[in-house]
Amino acid sequence: MANFKLENFIVPEVVADQVTGVLEANAVFEGTLAYSGCFHVNGTVRGTIETPDVLVVGESGRVEGQIHAGVVIIYGKVEAEINAKYRVEIRKPAVFRGEMSTPSLKVEEGVIFEGTNKMR
Repeated sequence: MANFKLENFIVPEVVADQVTGVLEANAVFEGTLAYSGCFHVNGTVRGTIETPDVLVVGESGRVEGQIHAGVVIIYGKVEAEINAKYRVEIRKPAVFRGEMSTPSLKVEEGVIFEGTNKMR
């Protein structure tokens, strides 16, 4: 996975052809999902997601629980506590409800954000 510098952080670059895993729409995973690389959630995850790298929640994706990741990109629905080492991006038409801690946050116009964010 390629890297690029974001201020004082080395951030994994999201590259479509470097996706290491996908949870397809209509699939449900319950428990702890731990991986390296870039993972796309298009189905539902209930539990904990742990990665030093990238999590992408697609438009049909839903995550309920806790997320510990390097970078989190949300297009779908997330009801969770997020701890991101590098950044969180919430992109239209996303819905986020919960708490997060991240040094960098990008929220596009048109998303629903109900919760708190602690910048660190």
